[in-house]
Parts: sequence; C-alpha cells; structure tokens
Amino acid sequence: MSPFAEDVAIILVEPQSPGNIGMVCRAMANFGFVDLRLVNPCDHLHPEARKFAVAAHPLLGSARVFPDLASAIADLRLSVATTRRGGRLRGELLDLARVPELRRSLSAGGRMGLVFGREDAGLTSDEVALCSHAATIATFTEVGSLNLAQAVLLFIHELARQPATPGKEVRERSELGELEGLFGQMENILARIAFLNPKRPQVVMNSLRRIHQRAALDVRELRMLRGMWSQIDWSCRDWRGRKRGED
Repeated sequence: MSPFAEDVAIILVEPQSPGNIGMVCRAMANFGFVDLRLVNPCDHLHPEARKFAVAAHPLLGSARVFPDLASAIADLRLSVATTRRGGRLRGELLDLARVPELRRSLSAGGRMGLVFGREDAGLTSDEVALCSHAATIATFTEVGSLNLAQAVLLFIHELARQPATPGKEVRERSELGELEGLFGQMENILARIAFLNPKRPQVVMNSLRRIHQRAALDVRELRMLRGMWSQIDWSCRDWRGRKRGED
C-alpha cells in the first residue's frame, strides 16, 4: 500500500460522539487514509475527540465539514453507503469484500468515498440513494450493528489489503455532483408530466438513480443525457397534463 491512501475519502454523516470521530481518525492513520469529511457533525474539535485520536489528532484539524451528504460527495467518482439494512429502496447490498473491486474500477486520479451513518440510526434511504453503491458487513443478526469506528476500521483494512491499481481499460466516471444535476433535471420533468407519485417520488427516482449509477456514465454520455432532457423540458413546456381518465 502507498504511504497515503489519498484516493479514498472517509465520510461521517452527523456523527454524534466526539470520541467516535477521534477513534475514526486513529483508524484512518493506522492505514494511511487522510481525507476525512464530516456532514453536520457534533464538535469534532472537542477534547474527547483529540483524546481518542491519540497521535492521529492532526486529522481532526484537517477534516472538512459539509452541510449535507450531497455536497460531501460531489467531487467523487463513486461512493459506497455502508449499511446493515436492506430493502427495495436501498438496492443491492455488496459484501464488504467486494469494495476493493470498486476502487480498482476508478480511472487514474479518480476518487471514491466510504459513507458511514449516525451511531444510533445509520443512513436514511435517501442518503443511501445518493451514493453509487451500498455495502454491508455480515454479522450475527442478534447483534448486527457495529460501533462507528469499528465499521470504518473494517472497511479501510479491507481496502488496505488489496492493491489500488486500476484495471485495464477503465472508463472515467462522471463526478457524483454532476450526476445529481441530471437527476434533479429528470425529477423536475417527470413530476411536471405526472409520471411520479407526488407523495413518494423517491420510489421511481431511486430506481432511475441505480440504473444510471450502474452505467458508470462518462462525461460525454452525461452531457448527451443532459442535452436530451433539456430538449424534453423545452418540448413539454406547454403540456397541459394527462387527459382525463388516462391511466
């Protein structure tokens, strides 16, 4: 492994304990991970965080704070939501051991994020949907959840065990922030033409997200789709809605 795993960001969503943030920093330092991102966190500079970070306390000062998950992952090419809960809205859950494959799917210079949720509630379904992939750690059902720092340690250890060299003929993915622009455009138009259920638009939108995320769109493909949806937007601007009685 290289001295610093700069291609992987560790993202904590609304961490509630300064001590846990400190322990995450210590785990990151053990394996050379340096990019810590915090979404609406508790006081990450609290003395307790420094205490549990031990020699890794400089990571607390260099951590970047974001108001929401979408902004925290916007510059990444892929992101992995870590969760123990499955469900129709959450899509396929990969096993922890498959996460290094995702890292190798990145083109040179591409970056990925590992996203961890709140200590008491994890990630919401909408937050999981924002990520390009979701992964889980197989545990006994009776005691399924792990401490935040333990979960981070297991994921980064798995990444550290396997080389980060990209495979052959790797395509360059679009940044996740650019994909969000596409999804927002799609949702606005589909809502206007009454394709979405206004009470649960995420049912369709999460499926569309998964389809496009599996496709690993490159910049050219994304631009083509943005242009196509812009043309659809222009073409249906005078649309009066569904005809009465239409399914």
